[in-house]
Amino acid sequence: MPDTLSNSEAITVEQQKIAICACTRMFNDLKILDHSGHVSIRIPGTDRFMIQGVHASRAQLTPEELFTLTLDGEILDGPAGTKPVSEFHIHSEIYKARPEINSVLHAHPKVPILFTIAKGAELKIVVNHGYRWRNGVPVHPDTAHIDTPELGAAMVDSMGDCNAVLLRAHGIVLASEEVKSLLIDGIHFDRNAQACLEAHRLGEPIPMSEEELDIFEKRFSRPRHGVKLWHYYSTRAIENSVLPEEWRDAV
Repeated sequence: MPDTLSNSEAITVEQQKIAICACTRMFNDLKILDHSGHVSIRIPGTDRFMIQGVHASRAQLTPEELFTLTLDGEILDGPAGTKPVSEFHIHSEIYKARPEINSVLHAHPKVPILFTIAKGAELKIVVNHGYRWRNGVPVHPDTAHIDTPELGAAMVDSMGDCNAVLLRAHGIVLASEEVKSLLIDGIHFDRNAQACLEAHRLGEPIPMSEEELDIFEKRFSRPRHGVKLWHYYSTRAIENSVLPEEWRDAV
């Protein structure tokens, strides 16, 4: 894939399909995804996006198991005998409302969910990479599956202009500008939640101040960091047979 986070237009559809599968498998290997959850990519310059089929394994996802849908849910392409994941409306409604977003993760990692079920718990930004969520991590109150356009739109209303939303007693949704950035966001969001939880063992967690976040964001290169982490995790995944060797040039 190109060595940038801002050149999605140059990536072919086939490369995007491999990127979805690679990102999904890596999240599964990192235990951010398990038997459920999904990654999507908006096809640049269109009202279409790609997402996996409902029964496809997150540990072994292949390009042949992906669907192409319109933002209104019309299936344009995909494998026979199955259907897209039921919660694709999480993705389509974000893409409708947020034109700057090109990749979305819905997952059910254990630690972030704890902050929606413990009385008085607050997911604070306690590590520097948490700057991505400095404008808030709202909690959407619906605990059930988000499987209609109306339910997806209600979640987007809760999310507002934030880049993450917690689904009470359910999971997380992260929105990013590109699939490489989605990988780093998934990793850092989970790490921030774990750090916040662990810090409680020692005392009251101290959130990052606005000044600290400003300084970090000014010095930080998100594109360079995205390339670094994608290369590290994809290379490791190939060496550990999480990703097939034939994807090496594509990822």
